[in-house]
Amino acid sequence: MSGSEAEAEKQILGRITEMISQERDLRDRLTQHTIDRSTEHERLARLETELDQCWDLLRQRRARITAGQDPEEAHVRPASQVEHYLS
Repeated sequence: MSGSEAEAEKQILGRITEMISQERDLRDRLTQHTIDRSTEHERLARLETELDQCWDLLRQRRARITAGQDPEEAHVRPASQVEHYLS
C-alpha cells in the first residue's frame, strides 16, 4: 500500500471512528433525557447510513488494491445500495 493509499484509508477510518463516537453520544443523550427518542432515531438513521457507506468505500478500496487496481476509482455508493447488504 502506498503512502497516499494509506493516508486515504486513515481518513476513512478516522471518519468512521468519529461517527461511532457521535452514535454513542446520541445514545447517552437519550439515556440522560437531553434528547427525545424521535430525534435520536432520526439522527442515528442518518449516521448508520453514512457509516455503511464509509465501510463500503473502505472495502471497495481494499478490494481494488488486492486486485492491483487503482483504489482512487472506488466511490461512495448510494445509500439505497449499501443499506441492503448482508454481513
